[in-house]
Amino acid sequence: MAIAVAAISLARREAILSYLGDYLVSSESPQPADLILVLAGDFWGPRVLKGADLAAQGYAPVALFSGTPYQGRMDGELAIEFLAQHGYSTRFFQSFGHHATSTIEEAIILCPELTRRKVKRVLLVTSAHHSRRASLVFRLFCPGIDFIAIAAPDPQYRAHEWWKDPSSKELFYAEWSKMIGTVLFVYPMYRIQRILGYGRRS
Repeated sequence: MAIAVAAISLARREAILSYLGDYLVSSESPQPADLILVLAGDFWGPRVLKGADLAAQGYAPVALFSGTPYQGRMDGELAIEFLAQHGYSTRFFQSFGHHATSTIEEAIILCPELTRRKVKRVLLVTSAHHSRRASLVFRLFCPGIDFIAIAAPDPQYRAHEWWKDPSSKELFYAEWSKMIGTVLFVYPMYRIQRILGYGRRS
């Protein structure tokens, strides 16, 4: 009896852990959009390949590769070069360089550019473990645009058994802590500052 109870408890615990790990992955079905936005941080891997594939399938007329400096170049530019070397037509690829150091900063910097382009729907491409938080951040910090999260393959994150893998465990705790921090602290403070007029040009 005791063994059976322990087995049930373990199964329930693992089911909850698996649910929490899987929750970080937000992968919606791609829909026709005004733009494909590939977030910075992976200029020769699954993110850029996923974004390029969506563009090749005609889901949007432009794939915009967000990027930060890397060895004197913007990694969005390097992403486009990488894709060209792998046989992709780059005529609809564009790079947007910036110096953001977080997903929140990236959203705040990119929002005026998306507004300038008058886009209404964006396919937001990033790594699977980052997809839920990225979707949340862009919807909070860039309102008025419909962001559809597209999760790229993520070999470093095992969503269903994250607690059994050191890399997955590190990503799990980092993403959950940042997501909670965004909702409870960062975004409320951002809104207060906006209301009070901080950060606006006089």
